[in-house]
Amino acid sequence: MTQLTKNSANDKTNAQTNPLRKKFRLGLIINPLAGMGGTVGLKGSDELTSIQQAESLGAIAQANQRAKVALEQFLPFAADVDIFTVSDQMGENLCQSLGFSYQVVYQTSSNTTNAQDTIDAATLMSDMALDLILFAGGDGTARNICEAVTDNTTVLGIPAGCKIHSGVYAITPKAAGRIVHMLIAGELVSVQEADVMDIDEAQFRQGVVRAKRFGELQIPSELRYVQAVKMGGKESDELVLQDIAASVIDEMESEETYIMGSGSTVAFIMEELDIKNTLLGVDVIKDHQLIATDVTTNQLLPLLEHKPVKLVITLIGGQGHIFGRGNQQLSPEVIRTIGKENIVVVATKRKLQALAGRPLIADTGDIELDKMLAGHIKVTTGYKDQVFYPVGYEEI
Repeated sequence: MTQLTKNSANDKTNAQTNPLRKKFRLGLIINPLAGMGGTVGLKGSDELTSIQQAESLGAIAQANQRAKVALEQFLPFAADVDIFTVSDQMGENLCQSLGFSYQVVYQTSSNTTNAQDTIDAATLMSDMALDLILFAGGDGTARNICEAVTDNTTVLGIPAGCKIHSGVYAITPKAAGRIVHMLIAGELVSVQEADVMDIDEAQFRQGVVRAKRFGELQIPSELRYVQAVKMGGKESDELVLQDIAASVIDEMESEETYIMGSGSTVAFIMEELDIKNTLLGVDVIKDHQLIATDVTTNQLLPLLEHKPVKLVITLIGGQGHIFGRGNQQLSPEVIRTIGKENIVVVATKRKLQALAGRPLIADTGDIELDKMLAGHIKVTTGYKDQVFYPVGYEEI
């Protein structure tokens, strides 16, 4: 494992106060369309038809806002970083709005950006001897970057897509910014190889998850801030899942509406209820009956008017996310309306133990909501068996 740093190990002087240090050279690429399909239940935006469909359903682009959260983390070092970026929404607009020194090194050919723009921009930046290429997107964007850059190029992803299976992303946009902050400040940060993973969106929409490795990228490996590759496959311990399902079902009240999140653990509860489940979507049930399937954010909001409502969710194995990965239909407005006290988290103890003490992560895109969700939360791990587990904020 190598070390990535802008100064020697004995040099503890901050970049802001060292006039002799060369400026940090940062490449910035934003896929402005990443994640657009999430809130409207499309499970991805790799294809132009998906983007057009998302727009027709009222989806709003989020990638630039998530990139903004990252860049704000190293605004105090603005004088010590030169950013090399792409025109308009792919980086230029954000740099300009935040007041960073920047240079547009790649000009998109039209108002509609596409994967080729990412590939071409990354190819160009890979030849520029930059200290780091920071990019915002999902697994499709990571694949584009992987296709374009050379082996000795160091990159880091800002999570902004619907599908984040790859290990090249920071756990949150804020965490991505903190890593860049550390690098600009001259702190020692290790570098390692991380897998680029992606799944077939067509099969994804049919409830089939088949992740495939497409290569690897060199990333800063500050483990507090970089996510693990998502653990695939269904839970194998059926007896434990039966206990969890029985506990949740026993607690269900006929007058309450239940929003059932994505993931195999929640899917098992639906199977026990003999209700058709959208494995990678969000369903709504009441009195043990399905009342809405694969709902979008806009479809969910009217249903929340009929309280009481509870939300049943699980975490992503290996990563610990409870919000912000594969369930963007659960928007900040939806989560606030439901309330933290009405969130039911379910997981096996084995899945919690696999986190090795790392907290659960709420990456809703709303910083104040993430703060509100932080703290300990009850997790149902068996029949009438719950544990308290932390939801992190300050730690990440």
